[in-house]
Amino acid sequence: MGPTRLADGVYVFPDTCNVYALVRDRDAVLIDFGDGEILDHLAELGADRVTDVLVTHHHRDQVQGLARAVAHGARIWVPPSERELFDQVDTHWQRREILNYYDLRQDRFSLLEPVPVSGTVPEYRTRRFGGFDVTTLPTPGHTLGSESYLVDVGGRRLAFTGDLIYGPGKVWSLAATQWSYSAVEGVYATVLSLYELQARRPDLVLPAHGDPIAEPRPAFDLLESRLRAFADSRRATPWDPRDQYDRPFEVLTPHLLRNRTSFATSYALLSDTGNALLIDFGLDMIAGLPVGSDRSSRRPWLPSLSALRRDFGVDRVEVAIPTHYHDDHVAGFNLLREVEGTQIWSERTVADVLAVPSRYDLPCLWYDPIPVDRVLEAGRPVRWHEYELTTYPLPGHTLYAVAIAVEVDGRRVVATGDQQTTTWEPGVEAEILNLQYKNRFRIDDFVASAALYRELAPDLMISGHWTPREVDADYLDLLEVKGAELARLHRELLPLSDVDFDAEGTGVWVRPYQATVAAGRPLTLEVEARNPFAGEEKVAVRLVLPAGWRCDPPEAGTTVPGLSHTTFEFEVTPPPGESRRRARVGADLTVGSCRFGQQAEALVDVR
Repeated sequence: MGPTRLADGVYVFPDTCNVYALVRDRDAVLIDFGDGEILDHLAELGADRVTDVLVTHHHRDQVQGLARAVAHGARIWVPPSERELFDQVDTHWQRREILNYYDLRQDRFSLLEPVPVSGTVPEYRTRRFGGFDVTTLPTPGHTLGSESYLVDVGGRRLAFTGDLIYGPGKVWSLAATQWSYSAVEGVYATVLSLYELQARRPDLVLPAHGDPIAEPRPAFDLLESRLRAFADSRRATPWDPRDQYDRPFEVLTPHLLRNRTSFATSYALLSDTGNALLIDFGLDMIAGLPVGSDRSSRRPWLPSLSALRRDFGVDRVEVAIPTHYHDDHVAGFNLLREVEGTQIWSERTVADVLAVPSRYDLPCLWYDPIPVDRVLEAGRPVRWHEYELTTYPLPGHTLYAVAIAVEVDGRRVVATGDQQTTTWEPGVEAEILNLQYKNRFRIDDFVASAALYRELAPDLMISGHWTPREVDADYLDLLEVKGAELARLHRELLPLSDVDFDAEGTGVWVRPYQATVAAGRPLTLEVEARNPFAGEEKVAVRLVLPAGWRCDPPEAGTTVPGLSHTTFEFEVTPPPGESRRRARVGADLTVGSCRFGQQAEALVDVR
């Protein structure tokens, strides 16, 4: 079969999926590519060449012939969160668990071989491809990273929706919506994406499988109804996605909102100027968290912002500030910057982790650097319109965290990130201090945070995953007791009088933890080391290198006061001609006469 004309300059070509062509001045822009047979039919489209291919999602039936597009000279544009499933799919195939896995996403329905791409599509923005203005709209559901493309042609809005919808009341695959064991996260995401798409009022919906949908609204409504029935059949209580989508914000005070749909919870501080400041902004309007940890398992998007504008008169999200660096608190920052022009403000220690995540060996780092527009100094107030905000060091959950204090509508509010949690057991509500050793927890961190709370005397605490907490003297007393208890238990359990590596249990750290260097070229590594003894001792570090590597100096040492830290600098050089991934460079620690061995490492890619 050949192409079918749908509108002036718009064609569909049946392949392993529907391939759509937008043609103007004998240039064609394609939506998805299938096996690439459309290249043999360009004359029938009135086209001489394909300039661009816009991909809705990574599944093989959409793109299995993409190498032909590259050979043809077309530019390839892919969803941001799925890029690595195109140009780095070899690495994905090597890393993907295939035994004892619970990650059910269809990420193995990806290309068998990598193809180079020109870039990623600009979400929520309009860009000219060929002779057409194309708006990219995130529409997770069939895959977490799926996109739809909106194009106005001849006074009608066309929506190219990939596999979000097959036809009235139907999806192409339910199996694809099961992202993790026993869950159907994609079902929830599909309904929310239908709301997002309907808000853009398409006149014609063009799916990757199925016929054109000339009446989108009833088709969407029927699919929503059926998906909700399916979701409710797997729940104890009915799900109300409309309420989630239309009313994502809970009003805490007239100028402070809580996003009850996001993971982690974010907060909006409203200025009478029409601007908003967000405290944390990770995964908005979460439909579920897939088991995987690769980039395609985490997808930021911005559906709650429409309610912020509509219901609260916000003109612009001007600033976002993190309580700490964890991905669920900052995943949406770069997208906010790109779409809203949002500035990122951050306290200095958190800012460095955001800007150079590869420097640190920490959990929950975001995949990309997050540039910080304004670095804040802890303890120093900063003015934002009618508000004064102050950050304070808040180690405990992680060493790189702050409390954010601000007075709103006459109430003293402190944002505490994930510092403490509330858990419920049958008939009991318990306060848990949320320590994570790998986040660099130290024994007295929660003693210090309890003292800080006492000093700040907040009326309200807002946190990352739990409901806001009204604060009274009894609650402050409880946190002091819990902090002291936690410190006492660690001192009872650990041999600190003999060897004191604090709670982390290690005395050496290498930075950057991840690095890339050219073969034959030097790489500078910093090694922080601790003297774990009460008295002054010589601290020595020796780097352990792959065969053939050079190190200058071979070993470094200095005298360090008791329970103090020092930093050494080394220059390591891999041999010319070497190419390897994640070469290990170990740091061997000796303090006084005590050998502690290879307590830390760095990972180096050599190219």
